[in-house]
Amino acid sequence: MNRVLQPFAYTRASTAWPFVVAVLSIVMVSLWLVGTIPVDDASGIRRALRGGALCALATALGAMPVWVVKRLPQRLADGLLGFGAGVMLAATAFSLVLPGLDAATRAGYSAWGAAGLISAGVMLGALALLALDRSTVEDPRDANRHLVPSRVMLFVLAIVLHNVPEGMAVGVAAGGGLSGAEGLAMGISLQDVPEGLVVALILAGAGMARSKAVFIGALSGVAEPVAAVLSAWAVAFSAMLLPWGLAFAAGAMLIAVGHSVIPESNRHGHGATASLGLAIGFCLMMALDTALG
Repeated sequence: MNRVLQPFAYTRASTAWPFVVAVLSIVMVSLWLVGTIPVDDASGIRRALRGGALCALATALGAMPVWVVKRLPQRLADGLLGFGAGVMLAATAFSLVLPGLDAATRAGYSAWGAAGLISAGVMLGALALLALDRSTVEDPRDANRHLVPSRVMLFVLAIVLHNVPEGMAVGVAAGGGLSGAEGLAMGISLQDVPEGLVVALILAGAGMARSKAVFIGALSGVAEPVAAVLSAWAVAFSAMLLPWGLAFAAGAMLIAVGHSVIPESNRHGHGATASLGLAIGFCLMMALDTALG
């Protein structure tokens, strides 16, 4: 029987338990960081760490049901991906671009100057993520070489890459002291739950042992607190970097949504479900940004 279809209990303990311990460690460390760092702490870097840890916790919790869930209906999976895309699009507009324009205006730029600065930053972020994505695409001429990553590993790398701009967004908002930083972190962590579930399910469906699939799904979320802290440090180092950082994160997130998440959500013929999920996610993130920001 394909090991993907076997219950978790049948996985050899010597193979499974190291991954189980690793996943639980990610959950416990994230819980500790979220619980011990106050929301109104004066340090933007610590707030960024708290927000990033919340996102990592959400990703890990989302991946954990794969230990017992054999499969997810494809329509539901596509709807969840669409929901995540909607959250990220709303975060790009309301939590990154608009505050970036405001920060540029407060820095002394005219309306046209602020628009030009933010546009340049968005393009830089978009081009940077596209360049990273392009570097992972398999060259057909190398198809028979062992150095070329498998399709599954390419998928994992793509997930990690698109988690980076999410962490950057949390870090830049926290490091810049934006009023909507907490709402942004909550919104992104909300969409990280189904994202962690879908990632782990896809890895398990590709033939990976359940325990390892859950571990990699949870581990992909660790990129967010790392990116959040680095971004918050950069913004704290120079206040002039705030509008650039917001715009760069917006561009990277925009490409992650348009180039990866939306196409994947429509790949199985459930475009209407995915689009409805996108609209719901967009509205929910907009409401969070308005209520908490």
